[in-house]
Amino acid sequence: MTLRRWLSRALPLAGALLLGAAVAVASEGPRPNIVFILADDVGFTDIEPYGSEIRTPTLSALAEEGLRFSNYHTAANCAPSRAMLLTGVNNHLAGVPNIPEMLSPRQREAENYQGVLSKRVVTLASLLENAGYHTYLAGKWHLGSEPDQLPSARGFERTFALMDSGADNWEQRPYLAIYDDANWFADGERTTLPEDFYSSEFLIDKTLEFIEGGLEDGKPFFAYVPFQAVHMPVQAPRAFTERYLGTYDEGWDALRAARRVRAEGKGVVPPGVSLVRMESTADWDSLEPERQRYEAKRMAVDAGMLEAMDFHLGRLVAYLKDRGLYENTIFVFTSDNGPEVRGAVDPQGFAITQFALGPGYENSYEHLGEGGSYNSISPSFASAAASPFAYYKFHVGEGGMRVPLIITNVPGQNRGDISDAFSWATDIAPTLLAAAGVTPPQGRFAGRPVLPMSGKNLLPVLRGEASAAYGPEESIGYELTGHGVLFQGDYKARRHAPPVGDGSWALYNIAKDPGEAKDLSAEEPERLARMVAAYEAFEASHGVQPIPLGYSQVGQLLSNFLASQLREPFMVFLMTALVLLVAGGWLRRGRSP
Repeated sequence: MTLRRWLSRALPLAGALLLGAAVAVASEGPRPNIVFILADDVGFTDIEPYGSEIRTPTLSALAEEGLRFSNYHTAANCAPSRAMLLTGVNNHLAGVPNIPEMLSPRQREAENYQGVLSKRVVTLASLLENAGYHTYLAGKWHLGSEPDQLPSARGFERTFALMDSGADNWEQRPYLAIYDDANWFADGERTTLPEDFYSSEFLIDKTLEFIEGGLEDGKPFFAYVPFQAVHMPVQAPRAFTERYLGTYDEGWDALRAARRVRAEGKGVVPPGVSLVRMESTADWDSLEPERQRYEAKRMAVDAGMLEAMDFHLGRLVAYLKDRGLYENTIFVFTSDNGPEVRGAVDPQGFAITQFALGPGYENSYEHLGEGGSYNSISPSFASAAASPFAYYKFHVGEGGMRVPLIITNVPGQNRGDISDAFSWATDIAPTLLAAAGVTPPQGRFAGRPVLPMSGKNLLPVLRGEASAAYGPEESIGYELTGHGVLFQGDYKARRHAPPVGDGSWALYNIAKDPGEAKDLSAEEPERLARMVAAYEAFEASHGVQPIPLGYSQVGQLLSNFLASQLREPFMVFLMTALVLLVAGGWLRRGRSP
């Protein structure tokens, strides 16, 4: 064994320094603890500090003591966001251009299209662990399930993690038939859930257990809590749901308008934002009273699940205060993408809902949200969850990408303020490393080459030392299944691929028009041309692969499942064609402007 290798094993910190990891730890004062809360599918105005009617007192208190970002963006679906949040590297370079369940076989031929976290990136947890932190995870991982891809192999000391894109919140049960089981792992080993499991409660219980177990040595901790709330199946204890029965009886248009007014009052959107009404939004007044009652309860369960998440997060805050740890703990709260939709107004009318009901779920009004039930929100209420923006998860409108971001207890930060500085998912990791006094790796970590972080350190914005993190000419590109985006200053170039759009580019000033109501492409063709050229350069430098002819997100999901279940090639072809026809028909019905 070489001296270099011996040092890297026997003296992790020294070895990392010799290998170029450049881990530097602040020497003055106690290092901060870090709690990173990641909600799932929470829209921009889904929480109280951003204009919601849903009671989230814990998040409201964190917002009052910290800073709210009103112009923070993330990927339009979950695993790509998680990859960027944990590594500070663009998701295409990090190996997660899309969730693995939606990647086509041809795309998987590319090295960066495996849908799992690449070995070319290093996680925030690895860097903090190397700098002397305890590192904990309780919640959804969805970045790879092979032994060397588990969170326990990517820097987390203690874990209780869900490998899949989602699962039941009441029991160990898959929420889609693409999974044989709900795959939970504890400290790297497959495990089972307790009988009294409810996801939000249990994940906070495990986080408290991990933190308490590591207090004696005085080391700081990094606790990552990626909740299942409010990913489908949307489920909540009855007591929380009942608080919202009657709240949504006026329908989605009324809710969307009310949230816009409150968001303007909170200062998180400019006054007078124009609302784009999507074609996927149904006519509430045309529904029969019984159908209105059912739809209102679907949304009530969603609200109850969010309040339950906030309630259990409050238990963690109370624990830290009782232990005298709160003031030295940085909190980050955000969502992985905008609201998810499943099903049109008729919950029986969409293929994937039937697909999910196959494992034995039911969706009767009486038991909606409770054990054994399957619930989600429709595109219509999703447009309200993302108010005042257009679109939602899997789409690159602001509703799918602009979500809440609250950061609290950074030393010297402004409290109770709002920043309209553009920020991006890759900014979280370098910001937390800077707050902890840890320098990101410069080319190598633990004996292997790694990609540099591309995100920005937001500490100057948090402390009021800067009004922006990005210069007016700096660009951020993003792609998902042929949908493309380029952010530059106050502007956003957006391309929605068929069948949602026609593949042409639109241009918006999202500082003045975050609702994306006025396309400026005809007024500013030169700006659009420059931004499209910058986007094309992004695609080339980040290895973006073309989507196959006839690709659809839902169709590929079901095709991949069928291919894994059926061995006869003809049957695979036949079933895939059928699925594409069904999914294509739904997408045409749900097409937005």
